Amino acid sequence: MTGVLARYEALIAAGELRADPDQRAAAVRLDTLQQQLEAAPERGSTLWRLLRKAPEPPRGLYMWGGVGRGKSMLMDLFFDTVKIPRKARAHFHEFMLDVHARLAEARKSETGDPIPPVVEALAENARLLCFDEMVVNNMADAAIMSRLFTGLLEKRVTIVTTSNRVPDDLYKDGLNRQLFLPFIDLIKDRLDVQTLNGPTDYRRDRLGDATLWHCPNGDEATAALSTAFFRLTDYPPSDRAHVPSEDIAVQGGRTLHVPKSLKGVAVFSFKRLCAEARGAPDYLAIARKYHSVIIVGIPVLGPENRNEAARFVTLIDSLYEYKVKLLASADAEPAQLYPQGDGAFEFERTVSRLMEMQSDDYLALGHGPK
Repeated sequence: MTGVLARYEALIAAGELRADPDQRAAAVRLDTLQQQLEAAPERGSTLWRLLRKAPEPPRGLYMWGGVGRGKSMLMDLFFDTVKIPRKARAHFHEFMLDVHARLAEARKSETGDPIPPVVEALAENARLLCFDEMVVNNMADAAIMSRLFTGLLEKRVTIVTTSNRVPDDLYKDGLNRQLFLPFIDLIKDRLDVQTLNGPTDYRRDRLGDATLWHCPNGDEATAALSTAFFRLTDYPPSDRAHVPSEDIAVQGGRTLHVPKSLKGVAVFSFKRLCAEARGAPDYLAIARKYHSVIIVGIPVLGPENRNEAARFVTLIDSLYEYKVKLLASADAEPAQLYPQGDGAFEFERTVSRLMEMQSDDYLALGHGPK
C-alpha cells in the first residue's frame, strides 16, 4: 500500500513540488502515523476483543509554520492516503462552529455537563480528526478547548492539526488567557510538534509577479486567470476540461456549488456569486473553505444593480476577514468599479479593501480570521 512519504516523493519526481527538508521530515512523521493507524485494530473488531486492554492510540501531530509552507498540502496527502474507516477532516473554524452548535443542542436535552456527550458523539464518528488552520481568537472557543480535546484524547482519538502559530502563541494576549493555558500544555504533552517554517512561501511563490486584478473582462483576462489557477494548484493545463467541482455546506443546511474547486482554490463567476440570491452565510462558507478565490466577469456597478453591488460588498468583507487571496477580472479598476450614484460613497471602503488585498503585506498573511 502506498504511503505518505512515497506519494510526497513521487510529487517531487513529477516536478509538482520542490524538495524541502522540513516538508520531507513532516512526510516521514505522517508516514509513520499512517502505518500506526492502519495497524491498530478498530474498536469492536475481533482483535480488539481478544486484547486484554485497549492498545494505546497513535500519538498525534501539530504542524506549524508560516503561510504557504505546505502544511495543508501535507495534511491533504496524509488524509487521502491513510486507509481507515473512521476519519474526518475539517477547517478548524468550521469544526468549532459545529462544536458550539452541538453544545447548544446538548444543553437542551441534558441537565448536566454538555461537553461529555459532544465528545462521545465526535469520537464515535472518527478515531482520526484532522484540522486545518488551528487558530483561537475568541473566548468562547478558548474556554472549552482544553476540556473538549482532553475528552477526545481520552476517547482514543488521534488528532493531526496545522497552524500558522507555535503552540505557545495560540490565543496570545487573549481575554482570560489563563483558562486556555491547559490546552497549550495538552498539545505539547500529547502531540508531537513539527515545524515547517522555512523561508519560502510556496503559495506566494507560485503566483510570482502575477497580476491579481485584470481589466477589462475578456479573453486575455480569462487566460491570465486560468494560468494563475493552474500555477496555484499544480494542475496540468492539459486537464483543464476535468477540473473538479464541489458542493460545500452553508450554515442553515444549504449547499453552494463551486464550479472549480481544487487544493484550496475556488473559481466563480460574478453572476453566480452576486446576481443570485446569496448572503453572508454563503460568503463566509467560501472564505473559511478556500485560501484563494478567483472571480471572473465583475461588471461596473451602480444604483441600477444595487443588489448585486451590496452582495459584492458583503463578499469582499468576508474574504478580507479571512485573509483570502483574491484574483479577479473586471470591467474597471477597483477605484472606478462604482463610479457614481447612490451607494458610491459607501463603496469606498470596499475599494480600499480591494486595493489592500493586492499588497504584499496582505498576501503574506495566513488564511483565517485575525
